[in-house]
Amino acid sequence: MRLTCVMRCVPQVSKSTKKYSNLPESYIERAMDQIEWQNPDHGPQYVKGKVIKRHRFYFGEHRPWTYEFFKDNAPGSYKAEVLVEPIKDWSFFKGDLVEVLIGKDKGKQGLINYIVEERNWVFVEGLNCKFEVKGKLKDYPGMLVKVEKPLLVTRDVALVDPSDKKPTKIEWRYTEQGERVRVSLRSERVIPIPIMDEETVDYKTKSVYKEQPKDTVEADLAMVTFTPAHGTFQMQIMEAMGIQEHRVPKKSYWYYLEERC
Repeated sequence: MRLTCVMRCVPQVSKSTKKYSNLPESYIERAMDQIEWQNPDHGPQYVKGKVIKRHRFYFGEHRPWTYEFFKDNAPGSYKAEVLVEPIKDWSFFKGDLVEVLIGKDKGKQGLINYIVEERNWVFVEGLNCKFEVKGKLKDYPGMLVKVEKPLLVTRDVALVDPSDKKPTKIEWRYTEQGERVRVSLRSERVIPIPIMDEETVDYKTKSVYKEQPKDTVEADLAMVTFTPAHGTFQMQIMEAMGIQEHRVPKKSYWYYLEERC
């Protein structure tokens, strides 16, 4: 049987998840990586370097680099993969005021505090909740905890217009300065993206983040370390050291041989 390499798993992770993680894509790839089969290095019957990797994952409430995500996608146990049609222009962000359109909390408004773009989910603070038993043991009954459940952005929630506090549909437009903004279709008012959307695992907002010893500081970003120039690397070295080439290379010829049956 011929073994082939499969597609990388990183493109399945949404842009909002990568932004929130504040991690390199290579790290997320390593965290999700599961090798199902790899050819042994010994034996002439094996092709070296051929591997089969898991490329279908179950995306739930947990981030791809967490232990909970690994448990949901543990090797050997496969949950039913949920196929979701991706939204081209994602319009919901953390901190947005939305109104619930279904269920017992229909008509109530709240702030989005968690987003799972891979499933078109948002979690609204204090709304659409269920009670679950946590920490149950043989000799301990556990605790009853109120847990928020996901809502689909395509049918379950709607953005609230800041002018009249009513649900509205929006569309993306451009201002005269070229900035892309969300506009309410009913009041034509711009709905700004909340500052809570800047939150990552490392900081709440960009303005309060303190640079760490291994960070690339802002002053280093202004430094020009490479200036592109015409010519090969050897030609640039010769120009920098004042070396001039006076030798004339010999002529070379290329031949094309056509094979005939």
